[in-house]
Amino acid sequence: MEPGNNTQFSEFFLLGISADPELQPLIFGLFLSMYLIAVFGNLLIILATISDSHLHAPMYFFLSNLSFVDICFTSTTIPKMLKNIQTQSKVITYEGCTIQVYFYIFFAGLDDFLLTVMAYDRFGAICHPLHYTVIMNLRLCALLVLVPWMMSAMNSLLQSLMVLKLTFCREVEIPHFFCELNQMVQLACSDTFLNDMVMYLESVLLAGGPFAGIIYSYSKIVSSIRRISSTQGKFKASSTCASHLSVVLLFYCMSLGVYLRSAATHSSHSSATASVMYTVVTPMLNPFIYSLRNKDIKRVLKRVCGIRRWTQGNNRGSDADPSPMAEATEPIAPEPLIVPLEVVPVTLASWMQRHLRPQGTWHQWWCHLHPMESGNNTRISQFLLLGLSEEEELQPLIFGLFLSMYLITVFGNLLIILTIISDSHLHTPMYFFLSNLSFVDICFTSTTIPKMLWNIQSKNTGITYEGCITQIYFYILFAGLDDILLTVMAYDRYVAICHPLHYMVIMSPRLCELLVLISWMLIALYSLLHSLMVLRLSFCPLVQIPHFFCELSQVVQLASSDNFLNNIVMYFAAVLMGGGPFAGILYSYSKIVSCICKITSAQGKYKAFSTCVSHLSVVFLFYFTALGVFLSSAATHNSHSSTIASVMYTVVTPMLNPFIYSLRNRDIKEGLKRLYWMPSIKPIMLVLWIA
Repeated sequence: MEPGNNTQFSEFFLLGISADPELQPLIFGLFLSMYLIAVFGNLLIILATISDSHLHAPMYFFLSNLSFVDICFTSTTIPKMLKNIQTQSKVITYEGCTIQVYFYIFFAGLDDFLLTVMAYDRFGAICHPLHYTVIMNLRLCALLVLVPWMMSAMNSLLQSLMVLKLTFCREVEIPHFFCELNQMVQLACSDTFLNDMVMYLESVLLAGGPFAGIIYSYSKIVSSIRRISSTQGKFKASSTCASHLSVVLLFYCMSLGVYLRSAATHSSHSSATASVMYTVVTPMLNPFIYSLRNKDIKRVLKRVCGIRRWTQGNNRGSDADPSPMAEATEPIAPEPLIVPLEVVPVTLASWMQRHLRPQGTWHQWWCHLHPMESGNNTRISQFLLLGLSEEEELQPLIFGLFLSMYLITVFGNLLIILTIISDSHLHTPMYFFLSNLSFVDICFTSTTIPKMLWNIQSKNTGITYEGCITQIYFYILFAGLDDILLTVMAYDRYVAICHPLHYMVIMSPRLCELLVLISWMLIALYSLLHSLMVLRLSFCPLVQIPHFFCELSQVVQLASSDNFLNNIVMYFAAVLMGGGPFAGILYSYSKIVSCICKITSAQGKYKAFSTCVSHLSVVFLFYFTALGVFLSSAATHNSHSSTIASVMYTVVTPMLNPFIYSLRNRDIKEGLKRLYWMPSIKPIMLVLWIA
């Protein structure tokens, strides 16, 4: 085809994430759900910032722009993909493809620029608080938004015009679910040297530049925070950056993951699957990050949704409880004159928790009045799990969200287990370890989420002392098993790639069973040690855990007795049982990379590395989310921040694992299709899909 306006070429074909017809309903439902959540969540943020005059500040002005861009970003690609699945047509016109390239680059670049502008806004608020309103005036804010729009428009226009000069074959199949610039350039029939040069130069300037700006802003912010003398002042300053920093890390980690994966595998299908993370998942999670971590946004969202009208006055601008005078004006049911004695401490403590801040003040005072001896003391009957949020209006949203994620996790991992058991072709060491990992993931989420859902449903935050110790034991057990099994799977990949001729001899059924059994025994002893160490601690009669489950470090911190030995054992065990498996994974992959480099053919290298991609994705997801939780809690010293961050590795990681293995593994996909068409299974699958 000649360059320019040639009518011989009319359309491209988008192959999508998977070509299997049986998987299309699942992909359609999954992407439709994520798209609706992304649009609805970001739209709520925009409505909240517009409707409340207290949010007419530079930070929320930039946030509303970011939410609008995220809606447009997902709307550029997902609706077309859903239409193609629904109509069973993969066609997109040449003009439509070029327009999609333009708007995709446009809104992706805007996301990047706006995150940099928001970093500068935080720099101005923390480093120059007295001059903040003068510096971040209305004119500058409008200019900081207008300039990124102009720069992104020029950049996307340049890239689109560069595509128009290329020639293509009559039938072009794009192995992606949208027209991605890099894919189109690779599929061109003409010389693409100039396109590649412009594309790489633009990536360095317009991606590296904003990232350098964010790094510079936060280096100044960290320097300013370190100069603050009070701990409370440091926490207050750093907490204003927590939401933005979470979004920045999510955006850049996802983008970097896509780049590294596509560069390592040279597979367009790998790039298509990986790009789902930053094209859909990131815009979907942004509203949750800002709404769960921001008191002002939570307060306004409740009013926008019409759930409750808050009294305004001294509590304006915060999410504090209504004043006692306001409560007194409401009808109050007559209370009994006689109150059981055992209820008094709980009632008094509940009042203190509502009206005395910070929590540490009343908690220490209560412990001083009512000490509890260590050992088997029955005076303490239960702990109180405060959960993700104490706001009653948010409980239905949290319940629905976590119930959906829990069901997806259990159903997805159960499908992996059933597929491996029912298909003889999958009776190999790799899939034996994968089925164990799926079983552990089901148990891992079942340790915490059902209890959380029950507490929300019954409006009771209590968990017994024995139940809390049991939850600690099983949580450590299954989290450690996840870690050890990922190391065992890395060793399996090392043997398969570095010793392919002796693979079946080395990875015999006996060794596989032994590796799993040793993992269970080691972690069982490890979790038993921690549980016994907790039993030696003493607690106050009323213990409130600022988490949605009994997390070890939180329980140890709330002890009224000396916890020095517990901390020593906890940190030593974390280094040993966390760093040891991670070192094993690094060693295995260093050997794998060395073996792959020795393979002469490019096809052989790709084939060898592609067997590791799914496992490597899960390893990155597991360790990056765990590291994010650690850094979040270490940076803010805030238990609530740690609680929200821990959702990623306690719920999100086990939920995503089945999708990673099913979307990226041909054997699993074939096994899933065979499982679906089994006479005994198909009716059940149809009922579940209809439900």
